[in-house]
Amino acid sequence: MKRDRAVFEIIQKEKQRQKQGIELIASENFVSNQVMEAMGSVMTNKYAEGLPGKRYYGGCEFVDQTEVLAIERLKKLFGASWANVQPHSGAQANAAVMLALLRPGDKIMGFDLSHGGHLTHGSPVNFSGKLYRPGFYGVEEETGRIDYDKLEQKALNEKPKLLICGASAYSRDWDYERLRSIADKINAFLLADISHPSGLIATGLLNDPLPHCHIITSTTHKTLRGPRGGIIMMGKDFENPFGLKTQKGNTRMMSSLLDSAVFPGTQGGPLEHVIASKAVAFGEALTEEYKDYTKNVIANARAMADAFVDRGYKVISGGTDNHSMLIDLRSKNITGKDAENALIQADITVNKNMVPFDDKSPFVTSGMRIGTPAITTRGLQKNHMESIVELIDTVILNATDESKIAEVRHQVNEMMETFPLFADGAPEKEKNQA
Repeated sequence: MKRDRAVFEIIQKEKQRQKQGIELIASENFVSNQVMEAMGSVMTNKYAEGLPGKRYYGGCEFVDQTEVLAIERLKKLFGASWANVQPHSGAQANAAVMLALLRPGDKIMGFDLSHGGHLTHGSPVNFSGKLYRPGFYGVEEETGRIDYDKLEQKALNEKPKLLICGASAYSRDWDYERLRSIADKINAFLLADISHPSGLIATGLLNDPLPHCHIITSTTHKTLRGPRGGIIMMGKDFENPFGLKTQKGNTRMMSSLLDSAVFPGTQGGPLEHVIASKAVAFGEALTEEYKDYTKNVIANARAMADAFVDRGYKVISGGTDNHSMLIDLRSKNITGKDAENALIQADITVNKNMVPFDDKSPFVTSGMRIGTPAITTRGLQKNHMESIVELIDTVILNATDESKIAEVRHQVNEMMETFPLFADGAPEKEKNQA
């Protein structure tokens, strides 16, 4: 069959973009060669509706093995008692949880999207805000942090059936124990969506939600550094708040509800090539090398946040506990949209992002979100962060100066040549391990 040059030429261009630029989108990362290899394997050819050992198709003996391996590795990584690795995304993991726990019209409460939350936590343009009645909590304008006393008062007033914690642009750790006490007071389920900090939680660098939250969801492609996909976990048995009781073992009953909410509730056959790739990534995350990596992710983020503050930028909440930071650009007289576009021309990739109490639309925004997982994967260290912030600052202060931006782009490309990606330019350490 003739090679599809049109598609593969575009793929090559994207590969070159990734290799030559500084990737600072907080929700992106670079997977290992073996994670990519598994995702592009013959597992993509197999249909396997159902669960391992309980399929609706024959010939599933080997995809069963990789799915069981993924489940067991994930449980070991987080100390979970149960896990489902089939969700195609974090959004579908959240959809499955809500389908299992709620009825249309039930009340939910999540972190406000405009303050750093996620679409699937009740946004009116998303299924979560269309099928259920959403309420929201946010951060304090003065501190950029969540006030848990105010959150509790709002929850007591609104009494949601599902309380959701987790964010896409919040740089501080979460008090899961306090959140569970609030959920218990209102007889609610507590869902922790740890899509962003999951890798940092797995290695013990941030608070652990599993002892406190009824259910945990996550993506697998951010700090966890796996393929794009979702997961659902539970930490231990719990007393079900809504009377769904068995003689002993609500976890068993709840896991069955969640399994059926994934399939056939919200999706069909699982992507077994992605699940095989997840298994590889979970295996990598169980290593000491990965633990060192997550420590560097946080160290780099803190160094970068400090460097922005030193240059007069407003970092929401004043710094970061995790891998990301949200920067208010209003003091620099540039919108998030214009900053993103100018930085792209310099081969520095960030994303425009609303800041709390923003006075601009989501299509323009007053801020940008930055994260360190991808550059840390490439090998950049804390001592490189000041240089990166200097490059970003130069572009933002000269956003309409094409020649100045071209100078920065040249510096960026030179810097990233020393931190190669992929098999054709793998670091010596990876070549030696191959």
